[in-house]
This record gives sequence, C-alpha cells and structure tokens, in this order.
Amino acid sequence: MLLPLLGWAATGAVFFIKPGYAGAYDQLAVRTYPLDDNLPVRIQAWREARLVKTILGSHLLVRTDAGPQHLDPATLKIVPVPPPEKLRLLFEDAFTASPDRYGRVATQAGATAHTTTDVDVTLDWNRLTLQQRGRDTDRIELLYRIHYLQWTGYTLLDRLLGVVGLLLLVTLAVLGVRLAFGPREAPPPLPPVAPE
Repeated sequence: MLLPLLGWAATGAVFFIKPGYAGAYDQLAVRTYPLDDNLPVRIQAWREARLVKTILGSHLLVRTDAGPQHLDPATLKIVPVPPPEKLRLLFEDAFTASPDRYGRVATQAGATAHTTTDVDVTLDWNRLTLQQRGRDTDRIELLYRIHYLQWTGYTLLDRLLGVVGLLLLVTLAVLGVRLAFGPREAPPPLPPVAPE
C-alpha cells in the first residue's frame, strides 16, 4: 500500500509543480505564409483557407493575421451569423452524429443551443466549430479540482493547499512505514486484578 501512496504523492508533486511542461506540451505548427500568389483572385493575406459544405450551403473559412473569418465563397465577403432558425438547422444536423448525447434543441439563445439532454452547445461561426458542455463535463472538472486540491478558486491559496496536502500524504506514508516495519515493543503488563 505504501508504494502506490508514494507514487501518487511523487506524480502529484510533478503534476502540481509542472516542471518543464511549457516545452513538453508546446504546440509546434508548420509555419505558413499568406496565400497571395497562386489564387485566381486578389485577396487579403490569408494564412489558411478551408472550403466546407454544411446543411446551410458552402462556407469559405479563412485565417488571417487579424483572426478567423467566415466568407461567402462566391463573393469573398464576410458572412454574418445566420438567424436563429438557420442556426437551429445547423445544430440539429450536427446532433445526428450522437443523438443519445445531444437529443434535440430545447431552447436557443443566439449561437448557443440548450438540448433536451441538458447539454449546452455553442457555435463559433467564424471557425464553424461547436463546443459542448454538460453535467458530466462539470462533474469531471469538479473531480479534477478535488484531486488536484484546487478547492477555493484562488490560485495562491490552492497552491498552498496542494503543498500542504502533498506533505500530509508523505507524512502519512512515512508513519505507515514506521508502524509496519518499525521496532515492536511488548505491551506493558496489565495490572493485577484484585479478587472481589
């Protein structure tokens, strides 16, 4: 039992302190340059372009130095976020990939849909991506915060709790080792019982 506790404390310290994480999880990307010379029309400096088709039609998604843009493929003009009834079609079509998870749109506020299965789905129109969050997401994040002693929401206080928690865990492990493998003393003799 001691080895898993010590292993959990050691790995917990690494995950808590995160030494060298910046480089280990750095997102390296291929360097890109503006698409300006090989296109049939003159455009502003796009870094990336994707042409996709959805239930709403064709979409030209471009990435510029200023950020992502959603363009009309025919005119190359920015396409505004469609009205709610069109967004609902987009949501419902996406939900067919996992109907047990999403069900149907129950309510909708702008580019966010609340489903009949109690999941909130938000559309990023410029990237044409969906992000979902349900009760299970909240529960997993809560378990993560409990496991990593992130209880208060204040970074400094949570770090202090983390250090104290790890020290207490190591102390518990050391006391367990002493109890398991330490010298055994004979219990003191019981006092004699007087006859009644």
